[in-house]
Amino acid sequence: MTEESPHTAVVPAADCTSMMQVRAAIDSLDTLIVTLLAERMRYIEAAARIKPERSAVRDEVRKAAVVAHAVKVASDRNFPPALAYKLYDMLVEGSIAHELEQFDARVVQEE
Repeated sequence: MTEESPHTAVVPAADCTSMMQVRAAIDSLDTLIVTLLAERMRYIEAAARIKPERSAVRDEVRKAAVVAHAVKVASDRNFPPALAYKLYDMLVEGSIAHELEQFDARVVQEE
């Protein structure tokens, strides 16, 4: 048996036969996830630029809708809904904190 390269092509989960394959796939997925989260954050920054009032940053109705959507998608994709809830609640709270920072920085710049 030959040693696998860390640059081995990603193998579907059901076809993995080694931890190296599993870890390579997870690393690849993590890169994609963080890339998408970074893109999502650019939209959070756009919201901070567009919203006219700081009080508009926290929108509990929107937060509930975003989290509920994530839970529904998780359920549809065979991902644990409770974990999706925790992750998205944390993601939205972190996004709100970042948006507040961006909003405040914008206001200071405009003064």
